[in-house]
Amino acid sequence: MRERATIAVDVESVSAHRVNPYIFGHFVEDIRDHMEAMLAFVLKDMDFEDEADIHGVSSGWYPVTDGKNTEYALEPAAPRHSGHSQRIRILSADRCRGGIGQRVSVEGGMTYLLKIVARASVDLRAAVCELADRKTGELLGRAELVLRGHKWRMYELELTSSRTCEDAEFRIMLSAEEESWRDTIGSGTIWLDHVSMLPSDSVGYVKREVVERTRELKPGMMRLAGNYISAYHFEYAIGPVLERPNMINEAWGGWTHKYFGTDEFLRFCRDTDTEPLICVNAGTGTPEEAAAWVEYCNGGTDTEYGALRARNGHPEPYGVKYWEIGNEIYGPWQHGHCTAEQYAHRYNRFADAMKRVDPDIVLLACGDCNPEWNRTLLRISADKLDMLTLHIYHGSATVGITPDTPKEERYPAIVAFPEVSRAIIGRTEELIAGNPAYAHVKLAITEYNTMYYPNTIRQGRPMEHTLEAAVANAANLNEFIRQSHLVQIGSFSDLVNGWLGGCIRVGDGYADQYRGKTAGWSGRSRVVYGTPTFHVMKTYANRQIARVVPVSTSCGTYHWASGSRRYGAEPGPLPVLDVTAALDESGHVLTIFAVNRGLAPVDAELRLGPFADAVEATVWELAGEVYETINSVFEPEAIVMRERRVDIAGDRPVLALKPHSVCVLEIRR
Repeated sequence: MRERATIAVDVESVSAHRVNPYIFGHFVEDIRDHMEAMLAFVLKDMDFEDEADIHGVSSGWYPVTDGKNTEYALEPAAPRHSGHSQRIRILSADRCRGGIGQRVSVEGGMTYLLKIVARASVDLRAAVCELADRKTGELLGRAELVLRGHKWRMYELELTSSRTCEDAEFRIMLSAEEESWRDTIGSGTIWLDHVSMLPSDSVGYVKREVVERTRELKPGMMRLAGNYISAYHFEYAIGPVLERPNMINEAWGGWTHKYFGTDEFLRFCRDTDTEPLICVNAGTGTPEEAAAWVEYCNGGTDTEYGALRARNGHPEPYGVKYWEIGNEIYGPWQHGHCTAEQYAHRYNRFADAMKRVDPDIVLLACGDCNPEWNRTLLRISADKLDMLTLHIYHGSATVGITPDTPKEERYPAIVAFPEVSRAIIGRTEELIAGNPAYAHVKLAITEYNTMYYPNTIRQGRPMEHTLEAAVANAANLNEFIRQSHLVQIGSFSDLVNGWLGGCIRVGDGYADQYRGKTAGWSGRSRVVYGTPTFHVMKTYANRQIARVVPVSTSCGTYHWASGSRRYGAEPGPLPVLDVTAALDESGHVLTIFAVNRGLAPVDAELRLGPFADAVEATVWELAGEVYETINSVFEPEAIVMRERRVDIAGDRPVLALKPHSVCVLEIRR
């Protein structure tokens, strides 16, 4: 049965403030497979940093040999390099081939750029790099590596795959089948210090498809931060990449990705036309280190770190304006966790040091959804901060959703995201409004998303980034727009894969969703696609909105049984429609963002004031039959925004809203 509603837009009451496009920002973090999915490197364990297996081969690789006496061992790396070197020795008397290999997925016709740091015994003239089908043995590509002696050298060559192969093998091989030498000490040996393989269409070190998808999102701002940042030291990830140390990711395990440091992040921002936001290490770091990071990014070449940046190939200052001091320091899971008072004094020391380097930077302090933390922080540090950050993960933390929550309870709770955000923002705004000394303080929601709980398809549990989640995130973006007098920044968590939150998805092996399966199991490990929320964010961010206009909605309700007493949001009825609207700067384009959180279709009569004379409009609609539908490598476009023109002529035009759907209506006059 169709429900009826009314949406009335007061186009004459235009907000004095402008909507900051940074509210549609995103977030990159070295968490689980975020960097692996984002970056274009085909090979893993490129510096042989892992431990040796029983054969003496670094664990990211495996031995490939038909000889009886092929030897493997991990030995010290090349000078100034980190990791190990992989030693491989074959005997001439074996008349064999021997080397190492790694499973890869390759694209037909793609040229891959190989960089290899190696040295070899003087009797070896060459090695070969090969691509082969692991199932059939068919050779897909071959490039000869002409060796130039016993000293460490960098080799660069190209390797092209003759066809696409999901289950291919890349290998580096020595051969004694045609060449021969005297088997003696040090003969027949190659040492490999680094082996990398980049597709020729990568943008810097980032996958071309990820850059293109990010551009589609038009994110405005890109944040570099997360739990790992509290044990991250920026100097370890600048300069020549092979000379950067391998560092354990103390927050999430595994290695911190040394190939995506400050310069690479800022290039990514430039390539995607986004404003960078960098969070400094206020956990294990120091004010001096944070100041050095600012100087590295913004200092002239007459400064110590500006000169270092220039030596690293970037003579012009980056001009990074936005800096966040500390990530979730309020949490016991964070390096450097402390009380609000301790953090406030720590923040002041960092702020003073960073401002001495560049007085024009904008500083964000680590706020909390707990108003008591914010009360203390503002009392001590308000005069030194520009914005207060909040992290709002809606679901398990806010309304107690777990994988075992019945979907009949989960759905109404998850689509109540804007009510929870409104309660959290409202409490914070009360603090700010309560003291004239805080009047300059704005809010930055530097992490947010829906979160049921880490779960897996394998266990038959509901996925977290469904059509349902997109409906919730759209309604939450509506709240950001409504609160844009105060909320200046939003950072959706995460950009790519990661903890499962990424709105861009790469492949079939990302953390949590297909846990327990090896990448490539689907035959689609290179597929790059967007979640339903990706399509919401893309549509919202690409609209021409500048100033908010009031909307009054008359509609039915649904029952929110759980409420969120933690944030003062009581159980009760909520409107099925969540609607906001904005004008462009000229006042000639009206955009209405309408979310139907209900389970029934709604016909909404539109009252448009001065836009009532319009006869046609553009609609973008995100909808589906089942709200648990996800996009996947098998159906990457199961849920996408559909654009169409609609007739709105007449005195009482009607916008038809499907159940659990998002509708963006753009009207021009």
